[in-house]
Amino acid sequence: MPKMKTHRGTAKRFRLTGTGKIMRSKAFKSHILEKKSQKRKRSYRHETELAASDYKKVARNLGLR
Repeated sequence: MPKMKTHRGTAKRFRLTGTGKIMRSKAFKSHILEKKSQKRKRSYRHETELAASDYKKVARNLGLR
């Protein structure tokens, strides 16, 4: 059976940490920024860990399983 290919769209959106966590960037930071507070916009800069419910699906697309 051939090797599983990595889903390239998924690979561009998610990052794997050294400990095996999958990190994602936050949404809502691309437009309509005038009405959002500076504090709120600052929090969008940081990555966050992927939800447990999505882990299996994303891990498969990244070729981890």
